[in-house]
Amino acid sequence: MTEETQAQRERVHAAGVGGLEGKYLTFVLGEESYGLEILKVREIIGVMEITSVPQSPVFIKGVINLRGKVIPVIDLRLKFGMEEVEPTEETCIIVVDIQGSQMGILVDTVSEVLDIAAGQIEPSPSFGSRVNTDFILGMGKSKGEVKILLAIERVLSPEELLRLADMGD
Repeated sequence: MTEETQAQRERVHAAGVGGLEGKYLTFVLGEESYGLEILKVREIIGVMEITSVPQSPVFIKGVINLRGKVIPVIDLRLKFGMEEVEPTEETCIIVVDIQGSQMGILVDTVSEVLDIAAGQIEPSPSFGSRVNTDFILGMGKSKGEVKILLAIERVLSPEELLRLADMGD
C-alpha cells in the first residue's frame, strides 16, 4: 500500500470512527476476541444438528432448520484459517442478518455485549496489499483488552454471500 493510499484510508477511517461507536456482541475464536454490531445479531442459539450441503466450501458447515426457516451456517474458525475444533458446551451459533438474509456463524463462545465509544476504536492495522482486512471495522479497546470488530457483511465475498442466500429460505 502506498503512503498516499494509507493516508487516505486513515482520513476516511477517522471521519467514520464516530459511526462505529455503539454496542457490540463479543465472542471468542481460539485466543482472540471479536465483536459484531449488535444491530446485526438476531439471536444466539446452542449448536444444533447441521445438515451438510455437498460441494460447499469447507467453512460452510451446512444448514439448520430454525423454527421452519432454513439458515446456512459458516464456521468462522475455518473461514479465518484457524484449526477446526469439536464443539463444546460453550460453542454456539450467532444468527445474524446480512442484507436481509439470515446466516448462522459458529463461534467458540459468546462473551458479552459491550458499549464501545468512538475514542476506544482504532483503525484496523495495515498488513500490506497481500492481507485483506476489509472485513475489520476497527480494533475496539475495552477493559484492557483488544476486540477485533468485524463488518460481518464483508467477511464473505459477494459470491459466497450469493451462494449462502441460495441455501437459505
